[in-house]
Amino acid sequence: MANETAQKIGPVILLGPPGAGKGTQSKRIAIHYGIPQISTGDLLREHVARGTELGRKAKDIMDRGELVPDDLMYGMVADRLKHVDCSKGFILDGFPRTAGQAGWLDAFLEREFFENSKRCSPVVIRMDVDYTQLLLRLTGRRCCPTCGRIYNLHFQPPRVDEICDLAHGSKLVQRNDDRDEVIRPRLTAYEVQTKPVADYYQAKGRLIPLNADRPMDEVTADLLALIDRCGAPAASGMTKSE
Repeated sequence: MANETAQKIGPVILLGPPGAGKGTQSKRIAIHYGIPQISTGDLLREHVARGTELGRKAKDIMDRGELVPDDLMYGMVADRLKHVDCSKGFILDGFPRTAGQAGWLDAFLEREFFENSKRCSPVVIRMDVDYTQLLLRLTGRRCCPTCGRIYNLHFQPPRVDEICDLAHGSKLVQRNDDRDEVIRPRLTAYEVQTKPVADYYQAKGRLIPLNADRPMDEVTADLLALIDRCGAPAASGMTKSE
C-alpha cells in the first residue's frame, strides 16, 4: 500500500453486497489517502454511548425494537461530516442505503460540504461479484476466537483444517451471519434495498461498475485509479463565497 498522500479527493461511496470486500477496500482507501472511513453503525453506537440528544432518541427507538428513522441518521451523518478530518474527503460505510438517503446526501453536500471547497461530487463505485463467489466467500469464512485472524476454507485455508495457524490449537469458528441459511436472505434483501440506490446514481451518470471478483490487490489498484481520475475537485470549481 502507498503511504498517505496530501491529495484532496471527493466523498467515496462503495456499493456492493455482503462479501464483496467493501470493508477491506474501504480501510485500504482510507490509509492511502489519509481520510476517515465513516460508518453509520459506529456513529449510532457513539452517540448512544455519549448520551447525546440524537443518541438518546435513537436508543429509545431501538429499545422498542424499531428502526432508527432517517431524520436521526441524517443528523448524525451531518454532524460527523462537518469535522475537520473530512476536509480532504471521506468514505461512507453503510450510507446511503436508500434512494431517499442518496438524495439527502447530495443536497447536504451541495449546501454544506461544498460551501468552502472546490466542487466535487461523490465517487460512487459498485463492486460486482458473482453470486456463487459471494456464497463461497461468506460460507467459507472462519475466524480465530483467540487472535481474531480471518480465514476462508476455499481461498485462504489454515495449514491444519479448522485450526488457527497463529494461535496453536485454537479451533476456528463460523459466525452465525455467515451460515448459508442466513446469507441467502441477506443477499436477497441487499438486492431489494440497494438497487434503488444504484439506479439513483446511474440516472445521474455517476455509477461506476467494478469487477471485484478478482485478487484483492488488483481490486485495490483499480479503485485507487478510479478515485484518482474521478475524485479530484474540478479546477474550475467556484466556492459560494466566490
